[in-house]
Amino acid sequence: MTATPESMQDAPEWAKPEAFPKAPGGWGWVDLKRRHHPCATLEVLVQAIQNDRAAELSLVWTPQGEWMVLPEEIPELGESLRTARKQWASDDLAESFHRLRWFGIILLGCVGLALYRGFALAAEMATQAGTDVDLWVRLKFGLRAILASGNSGIALLMFVIFAFIPWYQARKRRSELSTWSASGIAASVPTLRMETWLDCQKAPVTKVLLALIGCVAVAQLLAPSHGEARGSWFAIFQNWGGISQAGLVKSSYFQGEWWRLFTAPLMHGNIVHLLMNGSAMLYLGKRLEVLARWPHLVLVFLFSASAGGIASAHLVTATSVGASGGLMGWLGFLLVFETLHHELVPLRSRKRLAAGVFVTALIGLVGYRFIDNAAHVGGLLAGMTYALVVFPRSSSGKRPSSTLLDRLAGSAALLAIVLAAAAAFFKILES
Repeated sequence: MTATPESMQDAPEWAKPEAFPKAPGGWGWVDLKRRHHPCATLEVLVQAIQNDRAAELSLVWTPQGEWMVLPEEIPELGESLRTARKQWASDDLAESFHRLRWFGIILLGCVGLALYRGFALAAEMATQAGTDVDLWVRLKFGLRAILASGNSGIALLMFVIFAFIPWYQARKRRSELSTWSASGIAASVPTLRMETWLDCQKAPVTKVLLALIGCVAVAQLLAPSHGEARGSWFAIFQNWGGISQAGLVKSSYFQGEWWRLFTAPLMHGNIVHLLMNGSAMLYLGKRLEVLARWPHLVLVFLFSASAGGIASAHLVTATSVGASGGLMGWLGFLLVFETLHHELVPLRSRKRLAAGVFVTALIGLVGYRFIDNAAHVGGLLAGMTYALVVFPRSSSGKRPSSTLLDRLAGSAALLAIVLAAAAAFFKILES
């Protein structure tokens, strides 16, 4: 085994040469599933990069290197990378524009239907009163119908999440790549190394939390409160059951059922809600578990989810479910933690997290009728507070180690979440 140079001893793990596997010799590349693809010559490797339309190429190796590296770290691959990335960005923009168009059509359809219903209501009321109604009155009724329409609100939320934001990001990426020079490639290497290294790490506790949420989702699907619809595949698209039994029903909470603070974050309203939170959990949870260690992953989730629930209980009257408070706590924690450990994570990667807060705020503003913003803000502030209190500022690039106390506290928090999942499961099924 080759020793790490003394100058790299205090560097982040992703920056060290041995962050990636040893090179097997010759030329070749590795795809996202960690499969090796040897190449006979440099020209064959260049061709593979240029043909990488699906952005599957992750790492490469060369005869001169002892370890695998990013393709951006090989000067001879610069031109082929520019060609491939520009083509990938153009394809991504075209696909996102296609989604933008179709989601826009759905949104316009929902708004148009609500407007028509408002016009029809105005005409019906005028007929009953024996009077005429002018266009201005019809427009006022139509506008009220649009604002009151649940379908229009959901369509707008879906348009922003699944169409507008991906389209904007794709457009921004293509704009950046149009001026991608050798210096630009070099500047992107630290962030790309960190993200690629992070993808290679394991996060078992994150998967345990996701599995617990999955078990509770199964219970919601099987809940008898939805009657004959239970058991059919179409049930996954409906509003799920068990929410009144284990969700954060505010009146029940204030009457002493404090345990709802811990069962509600493990429940979800429907399949879209679950998939959105699940994808965020995989990314944020893995990042937190790898960089700050698993005990803080569990402790921050439990603390932030309960803090978000308390904020929701005092500011929102509607029943709440979902892991968003805990997820926002993870996001707030990472923002502060990575700032305090500024050598551990590249600046560009930290900026992406800050952009995540902005996007979440935008989604919360658009979907204020369906999203518990109080839980989001409460969870975010709780996660930030946790990081400020628990972690001191550090100029080292090394990940902090977990202490025995950390592991004991984390184990207790994990046990509490397991018990909350079991309580939610049985509460839902006994309804």
